[in-house]
Order: sequence, then C-alpha cells, then structure tokens
Amino acid sequence: MDNLFSHAAAAPEPEPAEGLEPVVCTVVVPGPVARAFMGFTEHTHLWWPLEGHSVYGLGSYVEFEESLILETADDGRTAIWGSIDDWQPPLSFHATWHPGTQALWSTELRVAFLAVEGGTELRLVHSGWEGAQDPAATRADYQTGWPGVLQRFVRFMGGADD
Repeated sequence: MDNLFSHAAAAPEPEPAEGLEPVVCTVVVPGPVARAFMGFTEHTHLWWPLEGHSVYGLGSYVEFEESLILETADDGRTAIWGSIDDWQPPLSFHATWHPGTQALWSTELRVAFLAVEGGTELRLVHSGWEGAQDPAATRADYQTGWPGVLQRFVRFMGGADD
C-alpha cells in the first residue's frame, strides 16, 4: 500500500532552527499600560515604518482587526501579517507572524506590557524560527529590524530617542 502522505513529501522542509534563540527587545514608553497597549494595537497605522517594513509600502494601512494583523494597500488589497491566538488587553498578546509570506512560514510573536517607574515597559519576544522558510536569515533580519520599529513606537508615544 502506498503511503497516505506521499503527496506531502514534495513540500520543502524548513531549515533546522537549532540553536536560534528568540529575539528579545525591550523599550519603555511614557504613560500607563492601557495607553501603551492601545497605542501599539489600535494606532499601529500611525507609527509603523511602512517605508521599510511592509508588503505594500507607503500609503498602506496596518491594523489589528479581530484576530488578525492586517496590512491594506490603498487599492484595497490585503496581506495578513499574523493571527492573534492569545489576546489579553492591556497586558499582552501572542500571534503567529508572517508578513509578506504564507502562514505556512510563520514565526511567533509575544508582546507584553508592564508598569514600571517612568511608564510602561514593552517586551517583545520573537521566536519559533523553525517555522520560517530560512530560519537563520529570518532571525537575523528581525534582530536588526525590531529595534528600529520599536523606537518609532517610543517616539509616537512621546518617549525620547535612544
């Protein structure tokens, strides 16, 4: 008898992600936790750097809508960046993350908000590199990309540049 899953053998295997640690970024923004959570999730379109980190570029719109993180182009096309599977406002959310790729190649994103002296600490943990098509390159891209993205959020929230 033929293997029932023989059709799946043609799908490319992701590169092993052994030894690839999560990317962890922490920033502090002024204001209470609820304000920081809202700024990150409800006003993403106002601070996200679309010029370098988007599918459709400037003129598109990024939003958290129901259980999805979406980018909508000015002509109406949409790209799903991720699916939210744990939503705990105003403390945290967890989502699959795959902007510009298929959900098959998704990684994991956890963003948590904690009250600290001087405001709110945002802690972003990006992991699950084994889900990426090229785990090492994907991790390297996010290791260099997240600090700049989060600095835009800090400025949007009224914080100082690093």
